[in-house]
Amino acid sequence: MKKLKAFVSLGLCIALCYALNRNWGTVPPLGNFLSPFTGFWANAESPQAAANSTTLAIKGLQAPINVQYDEMGVAHIFAQNDHDLYLAQGYVTAKDRLWQMEFQTHYAAGRLTEIIGEGKDQLMLQSDRYQRRMGAVYGAEKSLEGMMKDPRAKAALEAYAEGINAYIASLSPRDYPFEYKLLGYAPEPWTPLKSALFLKNMSFVLASGTDDLRMTNILRKYGKAIAEDLFPNYPFQESPIIPAGTPLDFKPVPIPQAPIDFVGRGSFQAQTERDKGIGSNNWAVAGSKSATGLPLLANDPHLTLSLPSIWYQIQLHAPGINVYGSTMPGSPNVIIGFNNDIAWGVTNVGADVIDWYEVKFKDASLNEYWHDGRWKKIQKRLEIYHVKGGKTLVDTVLYTHHGPIVYLDHEKPLRKNIPTGHALRWIAHESSQEVTTFYLLNRAKNYDDYVKALSYYAAPAQNFVFASNQNDVALWVNGRFPLKAPQQGKYILDGTNPQADWQGYIPHEHNPHVKNPSRGFVSSANQFSTDPQYPYYINWEFAPAERGRRINARLGSMQKATTDSLRLLQNDNYNLRAADWRPVLTSLLAKPNAKQAKALELIKQWNLENNANEIAPTIFTVWMQLLQDAIWKDDFDFDEKIPMKYPSVDRTLALIKSNPKAAWFDNTQTKSTETLEQLVSNSLSASLDSLEKWQKAPLGEAWQWSKYKSTDIKHLIPGMDALSKMNVTIGGGAGIVNATTERTGPSWRMVVQLATQGGVQGYGVYPGGQSGNPGSWHYDDLIETWRKGELKPLLFLQNPQQSSDRIKQKLVFSKE
Repeated sequence: MKKLKAFVSLGLCIALCYALNRNWGTVPPLGNFLSPFTGFWANAESPQAAANSTTLAIKGLQAPINVQYDEMGVAHIFAQNDHDLYLAQGYVTAKDRLWQMEFQTHYAAGRLTEIIGEGKDQLMLQSDRYQRRMGAVYGAEKSLEGMMKDPRAKAALEAYAEGINAYIASLSPRDYPFEYKLLGYAPEPWTPLKSALFLKNMSFVLASGTDDLRMTNILRKYGKAIAEDLFPNYPFQESPIIPAGTPLDFKPVPIPQAPIDFVGRGSFQAQTERDKGIGSNNWAVAGSKSATGLPLLANDPHLTLSLPSIWYQIQLHAPGINVYGSTMPGSPNVIIGFNNDIAWGVTNVGADVIDWYEVKFKDASLNEYWHDGRWKKIQKRLEIYHVKGGKTLVDTVLYTHHGPIVYLDHEKPLRKNIPTGHALRWIAHESSQEVTTFYLLNRAKNYDDYVKALSYYAAPAQNFVFASNQNDVALWVNGRFPLKAPQQGKYILDGTNPQADWQGYIPHEHNPHVKNPSRGFVSSANQFSTDPQYPYYINWEFAPAERGRRINARLGSMQKATTDSLRLLQNDNYNLRAADWRPVLTSLLAKPNAKQAKALELIKQWNLENNANEIAPTIFTVWMQLLQDAIWKDDFDFDEKIPMKYPSVDRTLALIKSNPKAAWFDNTQTKSTETLEQLVSNSLSASLDSLEKWQKAPLGEAWQWSKYKSTDIKHLIPGMDALSKMNVTIGGGAGIVNATTERTGPSWRMVVQLATQGGVQGYGVYPGGQSGNPGSWHYDDLIETWRKGELKPLLFLQNPQQSSDRIKQKLVFSKE
């Protein structure tokens, strides 16, 4: 019996060892992951771990480099030439964020199946196919061609890759970031194409939204008169980025003739709305409104809140450059930041730079398509997928002269705003030189340098705000904009008609811009770029106006502004939409019942601040959502096979004010005739019922805004809540200056006070930390500062000899 027990125990031990050291489908060996010597335990760090000085021999260096880390874990790099500067930037960024850099470029390149597998219902494979079919790799290849034409950008990209690869070469499997061990794979060499892929992915995030299909279905259903009436080309309330009435300083070029109206086939695919949380704020205040007499600048880009953070702080110092700011791991240079003379920041434009063309094939072979009165050859691009586990798949993507046909009619799109049988024309497929833009911006000394840097920039289009210690403030709506007829691209276009093709680009010097306006500030919040007098078409719809209106009102009244004035504005929670709607809604609710009366009194007493502990914002938000449904769902969401979109909140309010008896307020799906008053009352009751059901509690503290909004900062791997920061108690919301929603928000807040003689002072924070290692002290140590609306002073050293008690670690990179 004893021998039997011994054999059984031995057998179980052998079986366990075997099980822990083999792959199970796409699941990596758990033994390696759990090993106390090489597994995830090895990634733990203590706060004191970095408190030392070290010399590292790095292959490829031309001269020694001094790297100093401050108490936030920010690297301050002092190099003697550009090559070494960008090599060091690549090395230190990879040291903190290698897995994030590679995972994001795998995603952009459509290669997640290599490290995760096909996924449930082939979800990962479908994601990869979507990226490739949208032309992500094709676009990155074209962009890289443009970037490499500038010797400065080429050298920066190659040196950056050298630095990343030097760090990868220094690693053993024990040193791999946690996620490599979790997913069971190893890092691969970095190339400049990966940096291009990363930059191109930002066009996917910021410039791939499209409502062409929804609008075409509305056009087909209701005709052009109703489509243009309910979806106007300029809002009723707006405060544009370039102040209304700003004179033009250029002579416009001729506008192309509009193509004939085209309604196309419409769509039979359900669609999802564009993410309205993606946006940003920026502004610059002139010296005339500043306490110091010199300008201030602020920026807070609103992106998905994630861990590791989207941004990475760094200082770069070499002959001709001394710059501090945030970059995106995977790309050289500083993207948003300041130097001794200037500061700059960006917000998304939201330009119409993506159009869909209905394709007419010659026959079922799909080898030719009709355009400009003749049959033209389809180009074919093979995309190869190496699936984890050994399988290889091949996909053929068809291209017309417009671009890729993302899905054919018999295929089901992954993203439901993609039409089948249509070719995609997108600015992200063009050659571009964004690396040159940031190379020059990092070294810029004045307004002319800033404008020259912007002339190289293509996509995604951004509102570049600027301030200098020469007392200039400016803003350019910047990017490469197609030269199109007004509203060309609001609806799907005829792919057979050459008149519907893009007819060149708006000259860069004609992009909307303003310098030193009389009002004493410039700003942007993704709203309309200009007033209707601007001669070119950029888009027919932009982000709602509330943030821009609120920022401009606050800046207009601001005097003797300080960095704290700007910080407080970044954290402004005032709900301007509620201010617009509250008197209208309360007037339409003449006889509330007891339950409604209690909620209505709360809303009337509300100070209109979307603070974390307020209850009224929760009720108002849900009420607005359900009221929009009550008004428009029967007309614009009655059939999932004919997807449309609702008229904007701005248009709805204008309709209520101008025509409260409009036929649109009647529900066509019922026999009775509903009134606007009934819709307002019923939607409030439904809101209160749904909130009570949500919290299983009556109106009270359980309904507080932060609990309803539930802001989460999630790890990049879905489902990794243990490595995420969930239910962050914070105010704000969509349409609020502090635009913190459930999953998006200020991903980097920065305020800069310009000064002379090296006295510039910056402040900043983002919701995360410098390190991408969940076992590091610096993984999420800035979240609480961000949550409270505070900023950290940014250490901007003038030379490597400058002493500071904030420096906690020093590295010397020497030639190998």
